[in-house]
Amino acid sequence: MIQCKNCQSIETTKNGTARKKQRYKCKSCGYNFVEGHAHNSEKKKAKKALVVMMYGLGKGSYRNLGKLFGVSNGTVQNWVKEAERTLPEEEISEAVKEIEFDEMWHYIGKKNESCGSSKRLTEQGNERLHGCLAAAAKRLLGVSMPK
Repeated sequence: MIQCKNCQSIETTKNGTARKKQRYKCKSCGYNFVEGHAHNSEKKKAKKALVVMMYGLGKGSYRNLGKLFGVSNGTVQNWVKEAERTLPEEEISEAVKEIEFDEMWHYIGKKNESCGSSKRLTEQGNERLHGCLAAAAKRLLGVSMPK
């Protein structure tokens, strides 16, 4: 018998199909589900890692990468932010006195700066930026990083 993903009951019945997969319904809690975890497939993990790496290398925008890989631009943004959260906190050496950011804000003062990615860098606080995403993509693929 198939186990319910919601309440772990084994009292389930077949309940049609969804996206060419058998659908099940739990008699105990009424939860409908499909067996397996398609959202965690190896193919999707590889696609995610490649999207994050290409974005980190500056090879495309959210929209262009979404079109290229057949996902929405919001999904690409979520993948990039998810990879960003896995990065370790960067430590800046005391020897560093100055950091230069080139071509970051072409329209300072002309954009709505109250929310989203339009915030100025100085207003971002402790929030990490999208740098060093190649390291996160390599981690998703399981590739070891040189020290």
